[in-house]
Amino acid sequence: MARKAAKPKRQDDGEAAANRPAARPVWTGNMRLALVSVPVKLYAAVKSGARIRFHQVHEPSRRRIRYQKIVPGVGPVDTDEIVKGFDLGQGRWVLIDQDEIDALKVEARHTLDLVQFVGPDEIAPIWFERPYYVVPDGELAIEAYAVLRDALKRAGRIGLGQFVMRGREYVAALKPCGQGLMLETLRFADEVQRAAPFFTSIDEEASDPELLDLAAELIERKTSAFEPGRFKDNYTRALRQLIDAKAAEKSVELGEEAAEETGGGGKVVDLVEALRRSVKDSGKASGKTRAARSGRRKAG
Repeated sequence: MARKAAKPKRQDDGEAAANRPAARPVWTGNMRLALVSVPVKLYAAVKSGARIRFHQVHEPSRRRIRYQKIVPGVGPVDTDEIVKGFDLGQGRWVLIDQDEIDALKVEARHTLDLVQFVGPDEIAPIWFERPYYVVPDGELAIEAYAVLRDALKRAGRIGLGQFVMRGREYVAALKPCGQGLMLETLRFADEVQRAAPFFTSIDEEASDPELLDLAAELIERKTSAFEPGRFKDNYTRALRQLIDAKAAEKSVELGEEAAEETGGGGKVVDLVEALRRSVKDSGKASGKTRAARSGRRKAG
């Protein structure tokens, strides 16, 4: 039997490899459909770094504002003294250690079993939570990966299943995405509120036919292909321009934190507690001074 000729590499294979994301995958495992298992990696499809974040700074001292965990009447507390509490109401709480919570985390099986398939319009947008790009893990996985992708395209279906990531269980929706696949985590049933109670005051009767025709005509005129770049984050853009302008005009250097501010061990001293201690120590010192003076008078 003649050996099948190897498929020649395309010229753009090198470019594709060069453009492959350098980010670390958030999950590595297998997608399984019956007896077919496909090794894959998940990468976050959205990024949070595009938004500008500020830090709080104490303007007079030019130092960062730090936060400390303090108990009223006790003062600063160590991290190992803190437990999680659940409010039962009426002043009653349940206290739970982190070890007890960790023991409940679902064991990671690193497998996503596709157990159901639905039409793309059967799941309302409110159920979708966070998207991930699904990438084949290794060259040997590409063929099975492509078969699953093309089968979903031909059937016009979304695959559903559950998997474990970082100790939590998620519902997953798998769908074709260009040349690859996208996985979107779904919310659980108890996380979504029913819409009906919010719309009870809205009239269910049909709109005025003439107004409806005008609105439909306007919608038709403005219908076009979706272009994400058409919509700009004007606030973030203006904020960036403000930062650049102020940086060009004048920027400041924040002072280093003094050793006494961190207590030598990285803990910020509670100002109120420090003042109380100072007053207390001052009172003791005053008492010793008065006693010493009294003793000198008697000796004289």
